[in-house]
Amino acid sequence: MIKRTEAIVLKNKPFADADLIVTYLTRKYGLINVHAKSPKKIKSRFGSSLEPLTYSNISFFGKEDASLPRLIQSDIINPFQPLREDFSSLTKIYEMLKLCLTFLPEREPAEEVFILLLNTLLKIGANSDSKIFRLYYKIRFLDIAGLLPSLDICGRCGTPPDTNRRHYLFYIADGSIICNNCAKNERNPFILSKGSLNFFGSILRWNHSSVDRIKAPEKLISELLELINSHINYIIGSKFVPKL
Repeated sequence: MIKRTEAIVLKNKPFADADLIVTYLTRKYGLINVHAKSPKKIKSRFGSSLEPLTYSNISFFGKEDASLPRLIQSDIINPFQPLREDFSSLTKIYEMLKLCLTFLPEREPAEEVFILLLNTLLKIGANSDSKIFRLYYKIRFLDIAGLLPSLDICGRCGTPPDTNRRHYLFYIADGSIICNNCAKNERNPFILSKGSLNFFGSILRWNHSSVDRIKAPEKLISELLELINSHINYIIGSKFVPKL
């Protein structure tokens, strides 16, 4: 049975002598791996469409239970070539792709994540300052996956944060802020400013179209990125990788 869908290449790896296994995030079918026959040959019909970040319309063939469907067509919509050619940008963008590769189960629809990734790549491609878009992507991805850190109440007693405080204590192992009473004698918290706490709440109310219109201090963006990256790394390191 032939299936068709929009897709973004997350990665590829060699298979046999001249073939590739390509991992896609697709609009219809979520995360899939397909077998691309002889794409390295000069006359290959796939051309450069199998490079990471490439956004294409693809067709693949295989039975429902086939472990590795075969790619039969790939028509480029947007190659995102400038992003691939900028090593600094590519390294940071790979952090976003890694979230898909780590947390998305294969062959389960994830259209919301697909749209999030596509829109983020489009925004980054049109704007040289990508930090705010990467922050938005990571927070929205964690929200979709049910892995968002808790910054609205104490993770132990459920007490809302004291709005009169200038700083709050976030503990990576808890994945949440912890009030002073619950955090007595505990060490090495992540110190989160009141501004970052409020900024985090604002981000959750944004949509894709408004991200590039938001002006925020660099300090707040960097602080939240550091917290979110630490939260993600802890989840990955603990081998707690749930399904969406």
